[in-house]
Amino acid sequence: MTFRTTGHDDKSVRSIVGDTLNTAATLHLDTTSNPPHLHAGGDWTLPHYGKLQNQISAMRLPPSAPVNISFAQLTALDTSGAVLLAELLGAPRARELAQDGSGLPAAWRSLLATVAQALEQTSAAPPPAQHGWISDLLARIGVAMIGLRANTVALLGFTGLTLQTLAGSLLRPSRWRVTATVAQIEQTGLDAVPIVALLTFMVGAVIAFLGATVLANFGASIYTVDLVAFSFLREFAVLLTAILMAGRTASAFTAQIGSMKANEEIDAIRALGLDPLQMLVLPRVLALLVAMPALTFIAMMSGLLGGAMVCALTLDISPTMFMTLLQQDVGIRHFWLGMCKAPLFAFVIALIGCLEGFKVSGSAQSVGQHTTSSVVQSIFLVILLDAVAALFYMEMGW
Repeated sequence: MTFRTTGHDDKSVRSIVGDTLNTAATLHLDTTSNPPHLHAGGDWTLPHYGKLQNQISAMRLPPSAPVNISFAQLTALDTSGAVLLAELLGAPRARELAQDGSGLPAAWRSLLATVAQALEQTSAAPPPAQHGWISDLLARIGVAMIGLRANTVALLGFTGLTLQTLAGSLLRPSRWRVTATVAQIEQTGLDAVPIVALLTFMVGAVIAFLGATVLANFGASIYTVDLVAFSFLREFAVLLTAILMAGRTASAFTAQIGSMKANEEIDAIRALGLDPLQMLVLPRVLALLVAMPALTFIAMMSGLLGGAMVCALTLDISPTMFMTLLQQDVGIRHFWLGMCKAPLFAFVIALIGCLEGFKVSGSAQSVGQHTTSSVVQSIFLVILLDAVAALFYMEMGW
């Protein structure tokens, strides 16, 4: 379809704009003339957008005959009106009209050209590709792997910064935050003693019940003592304590530091020339390094106590006999093999909890997300490290 335009100069436009009596948007197609004549008049602005859009949708222009278009009565034009003109004429033709003049003022021609160019780019954009479920699955796996790599790099970098800050503070007693460290030891250690002791006591009783039931079929109920002792001294005590600390302490560290990040308190610490790692991270790391071995020892004793109670009630193994068998069959090295994992787990849990707190973006939703992430990451890494340690002990014959 071909359009030919008849326009007016800038002077006539100014005279029409000055006439405030004729501002209603109009669009009229005169089919009596040959060729048909299209008249656009009034204010082609946002208040008249709906009316003009309905007229353009209902209008049926001749598909092949040339049509003259006149802007002589056009009094105002904004972006919405330029979009309608581009839809009416077509983006290529609208851009041509903006370039060859068409009797429109320079500002209107520039606006029409910009809108036409934007519509051409939008229409030329390829439709979004249709992906199957396999592509979506691979995309999700790729995003997860990229996130895993980013988290690993961030954790390693944060570990280096923490160790560097710790090394720089060891020889400077003025930088030691003893009060904050003692307060964190109370929160992470003393306050966690009841839940750790109760949980490991019940798990020790369950393991003793299981051993008494299974080993009785082989006439080896007496080895229930060894089962409880080996499992708690080497694995269960430190693992259950670490999982409890991941759910209780890592989440607390993330929530505390994340709330400070959301309230811009960490920015205030930096503005005062203080180091957030030294003030917030080191006391928590050192406190958990002290509390975790102590809680692990309590967990071992509680688990053994639970097993001893079940043995006394169901297998007629007295506490004295339980202690004698424990001393004869279980070496002290199993105790140390379990205890040496406690500081490693404590360091990992504290680092992840603090790191996720520093990642909070500033909203309550972000605090919740990173708190959940710290618990999940801590439990995953604790179990992974425990499995690696078990393989190492087995290869070393310990």
